[in-house]
Amino acid sequence: MNRQTITRAFLLSASLAAISTTSFAQSEPTDEVIATGIRQSLENALIEKREAASLVEIILAEDIGKLPDQNLAEVLENVTGVQITRTAGVGTGVQIRGTNSNRVEINGVSTLDSGSGRGGINFEDVNSSIIAGVEVIKVPEAKTIEGSVGGTINLRTIRPLDLDKPLIAARIQGEDSSLSTEGIQPRFSAALGNKWSTGAGDIGIVVSGSYTEQEAVSFRPRADRDNLTTVNDEQFLAIQFLLQEAENEDFETINIAGTAEWEPNDELNLYVDVFYNDQQNSQDQYRLQASGVSALAGVTTPTSTELVDFSDGLSASQIGGLTDVGFGPGIIPASLTGTIEPNLGVDDDDPNLRFSSETAARVTESSVIAFGGEWERDNWTVSAQYARSDTETETPQLDVTLNFFNPNCPGDGSSNDNCVPFIFDLSDETLAFGINFASPFAPTPAQLLDPSNVVFDQAIISDDRQENTEDALRFDVSYDLEDSFLGNALSSIDVGYRYNETTSLNEDFDDNIGGFSQLEDSPNGSLFAELLIPGPDNFGDADGRELFISNFLLVDPDRAFSDREGTIAILEEALAANRLLNPQADGELTSEPTLDTDAFFDVTEETHAIYGQVNFESGIFRGNIGGRYVNTDVTSTGVLTADGDGNITETISFDGSYDFFLPRFNLRADLTDTLVARAGYASDILRPSFNNLGGFSFSQSENAAVQAGNPALQPETVDSIDFGLDWYFAPSSVFSVNVFEKTRTNIFSLEQSFAALIDGPTATGFVTTQGAAREIDPTCPGGGIFNPEVVPNVLGDPELLGLCVDSTQVENDAAQTTQRGVEVAFQGDLSSFEDRLGWASGFGLQANYTYQEFSGGSATNEASGRGSAVLGELTLLQGLPDFSENAYNITGYYEKFGLSARLRYTWRDEFRTFDFGGGANTSGSSTFGFPVITESRGQFNGSVSYDITDNFTVGVEGVNLTEANVVQRAVTAEGPIAFVGLPDRRIIFGGSYRF
Repeated sequence: MNRQTITRAFLLSASLAAISTTSFAQSEPTDEVIATGIRQSLENALIEKREAASLVEIILAEDIGKLPDQNLAEVLENVTGVQITRTAGVGTGVQIRGTNSNRVEINGVSTLDSGSGRGGINFEDVNSSIIAGVEVIKVPEAKTIEGSVGGTINLRTIRPLDLDKPLIAARIQGEDSSLSTEGIQPRFSAALGNKWSTGAGDIGIVVSGSYTEQEAVSFRPRADRDNLTTVNDEQFLAIQFLLQEAENEDFETINIAGTAEWEPNDELNLYVDVFYNDQQNSQDQYRLQASGVSALAGVTTPTSTELVDFSDGLSASQIGGLTDVGFGPGIIPASLTGTIEPNLGVDDDDPNLRFSSETAARVTESSVIAFGGEWERDNWTVSAQYARSDTETETPQLDVTLNFFNPNCPGDGSSNDNCVPFIFDLSDETLAFGINFASPFAPTPAQLLDPSNVVFDQAIISDDRQENTEDALRFDVSYDLEDSFLGNALSSIDVGYRYNETTSLNEDFDDNIGGFSQLEDSPNGSLFAELLIPGPDNFGDADGRELFISNFLLVDPDRAFSDREGTIAILEEALAANRLLNPQADGELTSEPTLDTDAFFDVTEETHAIYGQVNFESGIFRGNIGGRYVNTDVTSTGVLTADGDGNITETISFDGSYDFFLPRFNLRADLTDTLVARAGYASDILRPSFNNLGGFSFSQSENAAVQAGNPALQPETVDSIDFGLDWYFAPSSVFSVNVFEKTRTNIFSLEQSFAALIDGPTATGFVTTQGAAREIDPTCPGGGIFNPEVVPNVLGDPELLGLCVDSTQVENDAAQTTQRGVEVAFQGDLSSFEDRLGWASGFGLQANYTYQEFSGGSATNEASGRGSAVLGELTLLQGLPDFSENAYNITGYYEKFGLSARLRYTWRDEFRTFDFGGGANTSGSSTFGFPVITESRGQFNGSVSYDITDNFTVGVEGVNLTEANVVQRAVTAEGPIAFVGLPDRRIIFGGSYRF
């Protein structure tokens, strides 16, 4: 079903719902109070939290389409113990109590990842306007579905039989990005619903939907300073690589959620829930590379340096007794400012300037449909549900890299490299660089924009596909013990069974050509000039920098995305024309990439789960105790043989199974009318991601590590203990403290194998620019894995494909890990002082703080590649990626006289991450072989709305109001800055009307 069909279907269903609301609405009371407004939503959420038997956090919309943020990840950032990560400034990842390993449901039904992960639906795929509430279950009950370490996130949509009157609401908004060049992006959402009393019982229908366009832009410069160099007896870290990258994420999202409920009598409720998502996330971004600068490192001295102490800030827990703190060179100068000038006596064609346009997309179509019912009679409650979750994702990609061919450089007539002079200033967390126009070799802006001065370097084409499905059937029975002899102590017994079959199919289709080093192989830009356009010139807008490259050419990214086949055809015509001019030239593109059999996997899981739970209530105590038994059979299929065209001729399968018993216990005590104590214990499991079970992910880059699958992976287990105290000192007010501990076994860790470097020429006699090469023996006796797709650049003969490269594989860590933490939250307002404060009684405050620590584990990272020359044999414990020790949120709000305003400041401590900028990796590039440290960061978000009438509201929201940047350092929190992220400020404005 295509996008236009879905849009028409939504508009038609919305029209029908509107007609039915008007035509069949029965008379309803007109004096009910509709729960709207910030204070009312906070109070309702606290009522749910207070009454829950287990530890949950609740966020409710103050009205239709009025969760506190536009993005669901940013909504969850309001929850105590939750931090988020962002892509191009947009919230995309959620960590609950320091981990990304969480479960996402819609109305209690599983959602599926758009890739091969286990986390569920991507948060950027769901517009918060169709969500009525968000529930975060931190301590599960026995009936809670397994599969989470941090918590279960349940997105709740509107239930039609809960409506007090007909629902007709709509919202229109526009969003503007401060770094975008494409103008205001539209947002539309609507909700329609009603319930009717008929001779056949009560019937309710609700439909909500949204259409969103969004452009998020983030500039991300990169500087590699890992080249240990000595010039004139002075040792320092020289520039190895510079990159100017613009991340541009375009989102076009359609969401539809609908529910139909029927209560034929007081005993029976039947329902159908439907959720549909159509997400087109396209990447329209570029990279400008200053490469080949290492060739001048031995003759170039920076004009200034900064002292870097790699050992500073390394704690004993990070070292873990694996090495001494006094490693490597200790304090060493690193290049800070200077120029990199061509030296024809040393190298006749370096440094190089390259222009890359990257046009990729994630096109995801997902759905969740559930049929179910609940029957109540006497002491019995019986419910049954069938649900199907389905996600299909395609990731078409066309990346084209051009080499600038400097007309002011004599060159050698054979290489397609160029000698472009650069100037850099890495001070003040800018990582700024540009062309040194004071140099006699400097190209002019006109020359930089001349198609005849660029040549084709390489193109990467892919059509990867991922299909995930889950069919689930559950049956639950509850028996009320109130009238039995056990009724004084036990309230009810719950038992249930759940069966699900989950499948994940991954197919990668690739066609890569290029990495050309010879001019005769490289078509001149004049042969494909119709594809070339000037790139954006606003890189300095983010932080006011003066040093950046503003004149360059790109293959038109919009054309490459919208007409990829036509773009490929023009490039192939250019390659063919070049072969006529140079009969020895190499290179051919196809529009039909072939299947990468190494990356193929097909995984099927079949799970049976049984639970039993006793609910008790006696005096001040209430809670539940029980357990969940889980049995899973897994079949993972890969490719054994394939023909020359990449067609699968024979497959191979691996079977496995496992079972767990997961005890769970929750207790709450109402100590006073306002004081509630809680305790909980729960066991859970986390299954490995599908791509970690099988398949290989190859790249053409000699510095990219190969990701290898591991069919022997076992699920991770986690045991959690919680204690908490809540003081509900006023309506919509609470002060709470919660402590927790999680013990994790078989935690997933990333293990690395490094390819050896060989001194001297390669096996073919080719002498590399660095005097060292990688092995070409497919058995890789020195370590790593053989990658047949590598196009060697500086570590091998560029005329001979394939090298031994570093590899990574996810394994189970044999050592246990422990997370401990404290969560403190406050929520209150001045509404009870209205008589004394008047207008000032509209103020309120929400604040929360989380402290957590992580210990244990044996997984390590090691210095690799050039990093080994700098750091020696340094080995550090890997720790838990994306884990911050401290985090807090403070939200001040005001609500009175129709005015509603929020201002939120969110801060999180530094954390280690594998989220690198500009294509970097742990294979000895700017990261020295380690995760990077993202510095502590705070961000302001705010919103203001005003009720023009009781039905019509206008408002404006701001995200990242101060345009706070992201700084990432190598090895430690005091190491050299490797990447800087410069996200945009986004302003959303518009109005909503409730009929």
